[in-house]
Parts: sequence; C-alpha cells; structure tokens
Amino acid sequence: MSRFYNYDGPVGWVGKMLRPWQTRLWLEDGVGTSLHDKLINKFTDDIQNGRLQPGMLMPGSRTLASDLGINRKTVQLVYEELEAQGWLVSVQRRGTFVADVLPEQKISAKNLQLLDFAKKTRAPGRLISSLYKDALFEGNEVATVNDGIPDVRLIPYELLGRAYRRALISSIRQQSLGYGDPRGTPELRAAVREMLRIERFMAVPEAQICTVRGSQMGIFLAARVLNPKQGVVVLEELSYPPAQAAFESCGFQVVRCKLDHQGLDTKDLKRILKRHSASALYTTPHHQYPTTVCMSMERRLALLELSAEHQFAVIEDDYDHEFHYESRPIPPLASLPNSGNVIHIGSLSKVFAPGLRLGYMVADNYFIDRAAQEILLIDRQGNSVTEIALAELMQSGGVKKHIRKTRQLYRARRDFSVQEFRRVFGDQVEFEIPAGGLALWIGLAKGLYERSIQGLNKKDFYTDTHFGSHSGKTSYIRFGFGALTEAEITAAINQFASLLGVRK
Repeated sequence: MSRFYNYDGPVGWVGKMLRPWQTRLWLEDGVGTSLHDKLINKFTDDIQNGRLQPGMLMPGSRTLASDLGINRKTVQLVYEELEAQGWLVSVQRRGTFVADVLPEQKISAKNLQLLDFAKKTRAPGRLISSLYKDALFEGNEVATVNDGIPDVRLIPYELLGRAYRRALISSIRQQSLGYGDPRGTPELRAAVREMLRIERFMAVPEAQICTVRGSQMGIFLAARVLNPKQGVVVLEELSYPPAQAAFESCGFQVVRCKLDHQGLDTKDLKRILKRHSASALYTTPHHQYPTTVCMSMERRLALLELSAEHQFAVIEDDYDHEFHYESRPIPPLASLPNSGNVIHIGSLSKVFAPGLRLGYMVADNYFIDRAAQEILLIDRQGNSVTEIALAELMQSGGVKKHIRKTRQLYRARRDFSVQEFRRVFGDQVEFEIPAGGLALWIGLAKGLYERSIQGLNKKDFYTDTHFGSHSGKTSYIRFGFGALTEAEITAAINQFASLLGVRK
C-alpha cells in the first residue's frame, strides 16, 4: 500500500481518516527558559520516547496555539526548527507529520559533548537574548513592532526603483561591482557630506564619513572600537535597549544618568564622573529615545564641556533628525564648540524604510579608519548599488522632496494621535506634544498604571520598563504613530483603553 501522511495514527492506509484522538501536550514539566525552548524539547522528548509515532499527523499551528494559550508564531517557529532538524516533515496541503526516519538518537555521551555548541560559545546576555526573540517574531509578523518606525507604505517605490535600475546599469558598465572602499561608495559619502553641510551645520571632509548598515551597526562599531578598560559607558536612565546590548556585548559596564524635561541631566553626569572614569556617553539629544524630549542648548554645551574636560567620547545617535515639526531643529552636538570627541551617527533608514539598512558615522579620521577596519572583518563593504541609488536621489532632490511630503503627513498623524488620546482618556493621561519624531510618550494617571497591562499589544505600545525603568510599575508608555493611518491610530488607542477598562 502507498504511504500517506494523512491521519493521527498508524501509517499505511490509503485515503483520509478522522483523527481518533486529539494530540495533547503538557508544557508545565517542559525543559527550557522560554515557551519556544519548552515546546522544542517536549516534542523531541515525546518523539524519542515513542508517544509521537513516525508518520503521526501533528496538530495544526493555530489549533495547538489555541490549545496551549500561546502565540501561533511560536508554534510555527518551533515546527520550522523541528523540520530543519529532521524530526518533522511538512506535506503540502496535508499537514505536518512526525518524520519516518528520525535523526540519530543513539549518539554516545562523549560525542554529544562534541556536538554541544553551547559549551563552545560565550553565553549571550539576557538583554540580547530577549531582543533576538523579539526580532524573530517581528520577522514573521505582517506588521512589525511599532515604537516609532516610518510607514513603509509611503516609500516612493517607482522613484526608488528607477534609481536602483540606473545605479545597477552604471555599476555594470563601469565594472564597479567588485570590492570597494569599506567606508562606503564615494558617491554616497559625498552626498552625505553635502547634506550635513547644508542641513546640519557640519562642515566635514569625506575622510571623516563612513557609511554603515543602519544606526545600530554604527552604535556597535563605536562600542567595538572604544576601549572598556578606559571606563564605563553612560546611558540615559531610559534609553535604547539595542544600544545597551551592544555596549554590554563589547565588555562595557553601563551606568545610568538621570533625565528630565530638558534631556540628559548634566548635574547628575558630573556626579557620575566623580565616581567613575568614563570611556563614552551614548545619547539621543534631538528626540530623546524613548521620552521624545529635545535636549536644551544649555545642556548640550555643558555636556560637550564635560566631554572635553574628562576626555570621554559622546556618541550622538541622531536617528530621526528629518522629522522635526515645530521649528528649525537645534544643531547637532557634532556642529557645536568642543565637539572634537563627538561620534555622530545618523540614519537614512527612517527616511524610507528600516529594510534599506543605510546610515553613516561622522568622527575624526583615526576613529573612522578604525571603524572601517572593523567593517572589513564583518561586512567588507555595504551594498554599493543601494548606496549609489540613494546618492543620486539625495543629489537630485528626490530625498528632500520625499522628506517634505512625509514630514507633513507624520505631523498630521501626531496631531491626530494627540486628539484621540485626549478624546478617549481625558485627564487620565498626560504628555508633552513632541516637537518631532514618530512617537508619543504618554504618562498614565495613578489609577491606570496600577492596573495590570500584561496583555498590552507590544506591536503599537511599549511600557517604560522596556527602556530601563526599574520602578516595577508602568507609569509611561511609548506609542508609535508614524506607521499607522488615522483609522489604525484610533483602533490601537481604543484597544489600549479597553485593556485598561477605560470607558470611551
């Protein structure tokens, strides 16, 4: 008889039969620190001990997720991993089955140790492990986590597509698709230099500019080049988690500095500098992440004076400079007096979409050369076609036109979000309308933040505990409005209100 994977029982029957019993799993005694690990281990254990027989039809991902009360994406990821390991096999239009031929199960203890890569690698930090798991879910969701990301639906894809085509053709004709300068293509570095000169008061030579795959790569390179033996790295008390993870992965001790309505508290920084030698300080002065506060000019000048006095690097993450609505943006730290120790990091990904992965670093020649040496080891160089295409759009005015258009739309979405929060919550929330950026920082009244928000949809909201708050109670949330239409903004705020039991 032909073998078909078609029902939950012995294999070998032709045709389809009903499942005699529903397959059940019990995760409470599963081994692992996460649901993903527990589910992987439970399946492999049940297959090895014979409870799940070869050829047995597995529950559908939606059914199993509902039965266990977990996210369906977790089940899908587990099924994919077990297929890759050879425990399961997927048959189109029929389902997922326990494999007929299972992976080797009788490896000696000695040889198992040889295959145990966990003992051969450095253990990841708790923060990077958490960020990695979030990234896996983001990659499988239709809409990614929205903490202030741009709306990818606004990409001028026809304009960008034509620029890509011209860049590819010219690269082929000029035979320039080989390896190039690890600091980036001359075209993009020249375009960035011109933009910095005109838009941000930064007159720098191309030798002090290095392109990177987004601001996160720039942050990691800074952490990699700077020396943790020279001192701690200072972060604002609420800060960007991937930046913290990058510094910790490179051996830095992280020390937190207080924040207030003017941004980083330079008086508290003085106190820190009396107790610690500092190698660097990481800050987001333009629109502080996550609170959206703009650092005052007085604080900026004081910070740079302290940097010159104590000789620590200031890593300025200027991740969304383009989206400032109320007035002309305050000049970057890198354009002010005493800015010789500033490492300026910018991103072009916010202008179009995170997936384009383009950013840049500006620093003195020695630092840029050191960063480029590290790039040689991990990246060699970026995507030259993308860089040339973006350089053309920057030089032709296409990028500036797109920024003007999206800035108006994002400002309208900010104002609509403010209106909706006030309509739904009234005086139960408080916030300052940010001068720029793609998110709001919402303070919750005491009666709200004492309620449980464990079911909060992290796709549109992040609580202050995510950014380094250790108060134990959520009193602020960050709401990203940039990637949402007005209808989506209303739906997200209404969902949040329902979770907190607020009557609209």
